[in-house]
Amino acid sequence: MQNQLRFHVMGLFFLSFACHAAAQTTRPGTPTTPPNVVYIMADELGYFEPSYMGNPIIQTPNIDRMAAEGIRFTQGLAGSSVCAPTRCCFLTGKHSGHTSVRSNGGGTPLRADEETIASMLKPLGYATGGFGKWGCGGRGSTGVPEKHGFDLFVGYYDQVHAHSYYPPYILRNSEEMPLAGNRGNSDGDTYSHYVIMDEATKFIREHKDQPFFAYLPVTPPHGIFDIPDDDPAWAIYKDLALPEQAKRYAAMVTMLDRQVGEVLDLVKELGLEENTLVFFSGDNGGADYFASKEQPRGVHGANKHPTTGVEFRGKKGNLYEGGLRIPVVARWPGQIEPGTVSDLLWYFPDVLPTIAEVTGATAPADIDGISILPELIGEAAAGHPQAKHEYLYWEIGGQTAVRMGNWKAIQPKKEGDWELYDLDRDVSESMNLAETNPSMLAKLKTFAEQAHTPVVEGTFESRELHERDRAAKFGGKPPEKKARKNKSAMTMPTKGMLPNKDWSVVRFSSENAGNRKFAGNAIDGDPETLWHTKFSGGITPPPHELVIDLAAVHRIEGFVYLARQDGGWNGAIKNIEFCVSDSADHFGDPVVKAELAKTRTPQTIPCNPVSGRYVLLRATSEQDGRDFATVAELGVIGN
Repeated sequence: MQNQLRFHVMGLFFLSFACHAAAQTTRPGTPTTPPNVVYIMADELGYFEPSYMGNPIIQTPNIDRMAAEGIRFTQGLAGSSVCAPTRCCFLTGKHSGHTSVRSNGGGTPLRADEETIASMLKPLGYATGGFGKWGCGGRGSTGVPEKHGFDLFVGYYDQVHAHSYYPPYILRNSEEMPLAGNRGNSDGDTYSHYVIMDEATKFIREHKDQPFFAYLPVTPPHGIFDIPDDDPAWAIYKDLALPEQAKRYAAMVTMLDRQVGEVLDLVKELGLEENTLVFFSGDNGGADYFASKEQPRGVHGANKHPTTGVEFRGKKGNLYEGGLRIPVVARWPGQIEPGTVSDLLWYFPDVLPTIAEVTGATAPADIDGISILPELIGEAAAGHPQAKHEYLYWEIGGQTAVRMGNWKAIQPKKEGDWELYDLDRDVSESMNLAETNPSMLAKLKTFAEQAHTPVVEGTFESRELHERDRAAKFGGKPPEKKARKNKSAMTMPTKGMLPNKDWSVVRFSSENAGNRKFAGNAIDGDPETLWHTKFSGGITPPPHELVIDLAAVHRIEGFVYLARQDGGWNGAIKNIEFCVSDSADHFGDPVVKAELAKTRTPQTIPCNPVSGRYVLLRATSEQDGRDFATVAELGVIGN
């Protein structure tokens, strides 16, 4: 009886939808069956990089066609300014004050009980497929896509794995899918992105007779800038007077654009064009790639208007507009008015409720997003006015931002001063109005306090397969350590120190995985490896945190910090704090704070004796005043 009632209600919904749509347009083919949804998400494509935005170098004719035949948004914003958190916002309909994935380590998992767009659609009989980079839970965790509503996911679960287009394998529902002749990094015979796109189009073709959701968070143009020399897109750029990597990047975007066209053509070939809503967007703000003294915002000007020169402040990794503003277009023949340009303010948490309204699904009760269907197809066709957000919210790595209409407040680092901008008058966020409009700032800060809840991440049963996937970037195993060259490198004292062989890293604020500056290097016993906080693709600001599990409760009497042992001081910690707890999730006040010297010798920081199993290291400033932190080795004194 419940199923009969549900399908009766669905039928009334689609009948109502069709009647509204018929009033909106005279075109035939108004959907009377549940619509399909395709969402293509380019990894790191900047707001001003598609050619429909006037980019003078990069050619994107198919994305331009989507904009001309559908709608483009001028104020579509990412869920976060980095890969994993923005995907979590997209999939769950929550802003980053409520999501489980708020760090960008690569494998941080969704919780087992979290719903996604895919799990929401499954009860309606939708086929659900994902193709590209997942980023919301490594293998062996509660966050893998097949546990969150996806019938099929082909690609990468971990972001480090996704940096290479020639890994020895990609994943298909957690099973390894070998790629012939691949040796990792840029070395191989099988270009992974071709395989992923083939699987995506195969999925669409196989499910043409039932409603489907195809999610394509594809990897180009991010990662190593690789594209086969025989790809037609490379011929367009290879002879330009540009740096090699800048040409490769442009070619990857044009390659992806060609494949967007192939998806559109396939949907038309299958007779599904007027029953399929197709989105294309970036995933977070652009990274200002290939910057130089002459072109400080990068060769392709991801965050700089190509004709007016107006810039978005910041870039990927921070919460200024450069880190959040993304290109977004949508096409749905017969439903979306061609050539529409919308300045509606919306962001990734709104995608789930929009798809819920489009399909007749029931959205989870705990989401933060609102449906933008009225903006897509018109209020008359949708049957109600377009709702608007009271405020939008972001947090990442100690940064916080709130937007209410044209007003935006941002705290660039934890415990730092808040800034306030009027984006209608100052989209470049250059005039801080915090002192002249304290009442508006206070209101937005109140919203920020309301929006934040403590993060509760998913869990791993085992990290063995996850670490294997991360190593696959390099061909299946991490690069072998080079013979020690730094004969002057200091070693840690052993007297009074706890052995670290059973220790493990529980969590960290960030790590620069691209050059293997992993958090685990801080406790690996090798003073020539180091943990370095994130700087590739956007700096994660302080405070920087590292939580260590000592494997048992100990009486702790102090700590030992060893700075990096190479020729640089980048990241050497100046102000440091330590907390101790019996819980990895809850720490009280620091047991000790200290100001460290700029030295390569081990520095001991004594504290009053305290018992606990978990240690939190917090770096609040760097010796040279920058926003990094590094640890060559961390020791604990006790018994």
